[in-house]
Amino acid sequence: MAWIYQPYGRNQQRVFFLFDHQMVLCKKDLIRRDILYYKGRIDMDKYDVVDIEDGRDDDFNVSMKNAFKLHNKETEEVHLFFAKKLEEKIRWLRAFREERKMVQEDEKIGFEISENQKRQAAMTVRKVSKQKGVNSARSVPPSYPPPQDPLNQGQYLVPDGIAQSQVFEFTEPKRSQSPFWQNFSRLTPFKK
Repeated sequence: MAWIYQPYGRNQQRVFFLFDHQMVLCKKDLIRRDILYYKGRIDMDKYDVVDIEDGRDDDFNVSMKNAFKLHNKETEEVHLFFAKKLEEKIRWLRAFREERKMVQEDEKIGFEISENQKRQAAMTVRKVSKQKGVNSARSVPPSYPPPQDPLNQGQYLVPDGIAQSQVFEFTEPKRSQSPFWQNFSRLTPFKK
């Protein structure tokens, strides 16, 4: 779906996901179309959805077809969305109505996620990430044991009965971690 944000006024192609209280914006990878990059979110509690007739828009000075707006209740911020087909526009407008209805029903019954529950969920995500091998401290390179003192290399205790000529020392080549691998987890995008 195409999207125009008022201060910039440029048409941008984005992928949107509607959740309770928020809409998430993602950008498709240009090369690998199955990868999405998180670009931001819109707090739906602060916005009104406005259906727009096809024609010319005065705010953005563009011609519109299958469009709708999100208008901020507190500020004059406006987001303009273009669906490819009329059916897609109708589905989005229906989804916005359903989301607001579900939020109102949750408020009626007193459903609210406490700060403690939010913290526990965040801790669970961190634990799962660590179990999967994702480094939570993304900018910190992994720690390595200190290098051995070169004077002590090759000095081993050899048990009695084994001649010194029978002892061989094998050393592995030193490997340094490239900056790419240190930043890899930070650069890993979301997958669809």
